[in-house]
Amino acid sequence: MAGWNLDIINWDNFQKDKVDTSLLKIIRAASLVEYRSGDYVLYLKKVFFDDKEFIPLIENWGYEEKLHGKALAKWLSLADPEFDFNKSYGEFYNNFSININADESVRGSRTGELLSRCVVEIGTSSFYSAIADRCDEPVLKQICLLIARDEFSHYSLFRRCMKIYQKSEKINIKKRIFIAIGRVFEAADDELASAFYFGNKLKGKYNRKKASNEYAYYALKLYKEIHVNKGIKMLLKALGFSSKVTIERFLSKFVFLILKIRLQIIQFRIN
Repeated sequence: MAGWNLDIINWDNFQKDKVDTSLLKIIRAASLVEYRSGDYVLYLKKVFFDDKEFIPLIENWGYEEKLHGKALAKWLSLADPEFDFNKSYGEFYNNFSININADESVRGSRTGELLSRCVVEIGTSSFYSAIADRCDEPVLKQICLLIARDEFSHYSLFRRCMKIYQKSEKINIKKRIFIAIGRVFEAADDELASAFYFGNKLKGKYNRKKASNEYAYYALKLYKEIHVNKGIKMLLKALGFSSKVTIERFLSKFVFLILKIRLQIIQFRIN
């Protein structure tokens, strides 16, 4: 079970005048993705069907992810009463699906699957930390700090389990890097694009590339170099590299520069 619930959030502290409309757009999308955890639980339970110790941890992970969606949805009901979460979620769910019937990991190994989950948790922990640092609305800040804390914990869980499977599967570093980079690029896949499209009722027929660019336009502006640096440290640790400050700084600056260039390109395309 999660270390918190909706009752500990100080809902009475909500301040409508401090709601950032640009944050509203990405929170709508985030609420839909977080609430969707049930399908990922089914998928992971099939991949790790014989790991009796890990399966309850997967179920608890899914419970916490869904709680994140509930908390964001409740905040949205205060910040944007016209937002119909149930309708948007239904449209999102029907438009985007994952293969819950897979008998083995789409990453080719259990180690690869857990590394992929680490990458996702690195992304979400950085994402919610960045929102918490950016927003002035106190209730959203509290929620995002709680979610970021959970995501850091999920990263640690998946990394611990990954190290266990790596001992027997012995996936080489080249393949692990390939899996990690591949999962990073999947951030621009249909899931986030679809959630952003249906969450924000974008005009016109659904276009993955267009919706993905619009999501990135609002999301990338949140990140500061400190968020990128922490993510790089977590990624290198998940890949099994020892801490090297010089390398971490170089990679952080390089990745942050890439993010800024990508944001400029997206701004040009949108405008």
